[in-house]
Amino acid sequence: MGVSDAQTDHLQDGIAGSVLEILDDMTSDWDLDFSGGIGMDSLLIADLAFESIDVVQLVVALEERFDRRDLPFETLLMTDGRYVDDLAVHQIVDFLREQGV
Repeated sequence: MGVSDAQTDHLQDGIAGSVLEILDDMTSDWDLDFSGGIGMDSLLIADLAFESIDVVQLVVALEERFDRRDLPFETLLMTDGRYVDDLAVHQIVDFLREQGV
């Protein structure tokens, strides 16, 4: 399976690497039945077994990593006043790029 141009762009800008590193750190001691490692298409809930508190910890870790407390994560986590069912890593990376981190 090859890497798409979009994935290459993400990896070159360093944001994806930071997000993947944070996710690896967060899940390193979890007993996940998930092979192949965390990638751009990995889903937080379906693949990584995230719970709501884990999403909160991820948001805090991203704010700290990028030294930004003003990121509008609600636009990523909510649609039409409801929480999204799941998020792929590439959606988080795209969001961070749009925010200019």
